[in-house]
Amino acid sequence: MNAWVVLTRPEGAVAAVRAAAAGGAVSVLAVGPRALADAVASTGAGAVLWVEPQPGLAIESCAPQVAEVVAADSPQLVVGGVDPQVRALLGAVAGRLGAAVVSEVGAVRADGSSFVLESSGLGGAVVEEVRTAGPVVALLAVDDDDPVTAGAVEVQAVQPAAATQVRVLRTQAAATAGGLGDAATVVSVGRGLRSRDDLAMVEQLAAALGAQLGCSMPVADDLGWVPKDHYVGRSGQQISPRLYLALGISGAPQHLEGIRGAKVVVAVNSDPGAPIFRRADYGVVGDLYEVVPALLDALGH
Repeated sequence: MNAWVVLTRPEGAVAAVRAAAAGGAVSVLAVGPRALADAVASTGAGAVLWVEPQPGLAIESCAPQVAEVVAADSPQLVVGGVDPQVRALLGAVAGRLGAAVVSEVGAVRADGSSFVLESSGLGGAVVEEVRTAGPVVALLAVDDDDPVTAGAVEVQAVQPAAATQVRVLRTQAAATAGGLGDAATVVSVGRGLRSRDDLAMVEQLAAALGAQLGCSMPVADDLGWVPKDHYVGRSGQQISPRLYLALGISGAPQHLEGIRGAKVVVAVNSDPGAPIFRRADYGVVGDLYEVVPALLDALGH
């Protein structure tokens, strides 16, 4: 069997190649500048191909060519990252292959002639196993990447082809609600909070630190304890504070995507195996109901 990985940025490349290895020998198709192809040449893939978008055209313009290149190899597994551009490219690939599409994938393994994919939902609160025969397109939920250890392979340039005329007419920063986008310090709370009334304790800590209040998706979406424009994650606010304090947040991939730009991450969680600790610069294994009052006391509040 064989498998492909489609990338438009280097983040998550190693994890994507390792996931695709369940489908056999892995080839990577890098869509973007040559520097991207060079950056992913050491991910452990057997081959790295490079498609460069035509000047003035968006990466999505390459979708027909990407579909043609990947489908020509008849792969049983195609893996891509979480960014919207890859999703557009893999939509074309899935259509050409007649493939199933599974999103929010954390792991892939082969089981005979089928693939078993672990897919997360509800902000990581639910993980389901999906079994399907190939071909299948897996949209990987990537958080922090693994270090690159493989030797580089030679990059093969793909000859340019006629592209769909998709152009970027204008780019502007999206308005960020809740003040999170410009905040130097953000205090976020997750499902470790037992009741809405207890939110006052967290708000007091945020005020003491001169911080904005954030939350994980379930707190805003499922429980409604915090306005939805305050939740941090891939589909919510993507922020870059100097300090991010995560209280009772497990660290689902979609949440970690929202704090990629944070300079210092401090996590408080009672579960020592919580994924948030893999991203944290400082971690406290403990009950937020004990840690937050202690912090307030230390701050003189």
